[in-house]
Amino acid sequence: MINLEGKVALVTGASRGIGRADALTLARAGADVVVTDILLESDLESARRAERYGPLAQAMLATGHVYTERTAEEIRAMGRRSAAYRMDVTDPQQVREVFARVKEEFGGLHILVNNAGTLDHLGQLEDQKDELWQRDLQVNLTGAYNCCKAAWPIMKEQQDGRIVNMSSVAGTLGGFGQASYSTTKAGIIGLTKSLALEGARHGIRVNAVAPGIIGTEAFKMGTGHQERMIRRTAFRRLGEPEDVANAIAFLVSDLARYITGIVLHVSGGIELFTF
Repeated sequence: MINLEGKVALVTGASRGIGRADALTLARAGADVVVTDILLESDLESARRAERYGPLAQAMLATGHVYTERTAEEIRAMGRRSAAYRMDVTDPQQVREVFARVKEEFGGLHILVNNAGTLDHLGQLEDQKDELWQRDLQVNLTGAYNCCKAAWPIMKEQQDGRIVNMSSVAGTLGGFGQASYSTTKAGIIGLTKSLALEGARHGIRVNAVAPGIIGTEAFKMGTGHQERMIRRTAFRRLGEPEDVANAIAFLVSDLARYITGIVLHVSGGIELFTF
């Protein structure tokens, strides 16, 4: 029932995990999809870029979990148009250039999924690192702002836009040892609701998705408390990236044409009181 034919989508942070699943799911629903990330398989500077963004990006590169160009190839194999662009969401000029290129090469932009984010800054308040606090703000919150701002004039001109911002249950519940991450994901909710109000008169719908414990490559590589977190969910199991991607496909489809400004939990009931 979800038909996105004739729509152009852009997904940030789409080299793996939820972002990659988002891109592939939107393409299966009929959209042409632009795949962006700071890491590309063919980029000889990827190691340097990963070092700048911390241990998680470095680990994903070192273990071969970077599929930006491969994702675009898979989308083209479905008969859809696609391209893989390197884009740092913290660089407003680079973001504007990529969005201008998308408009020129694809004829417009109807769907934006702000998925790019950092997730590796853990520590109680006294152990939070100031430089990583700033990094998380720049990537998780300002990065989404930069992309929304670049997409806005294109979508206003079309009088047609659908934006999904990636929040988290950490943004609605808080997260022990996750002050910077939780703060940015709570900020995403405020950004989403404000832009939903502004966008409604221009045919732009803006919503947020709040995933819970999802079985991405990053989660599976972690150590420590995975089983404890899984038991905290009502379902007592992990979610899959496709569970989030399916929710996003709904939100950007015409089936959700009267929905804007919401936070949709895809969390297995982790926010419920379980025992």
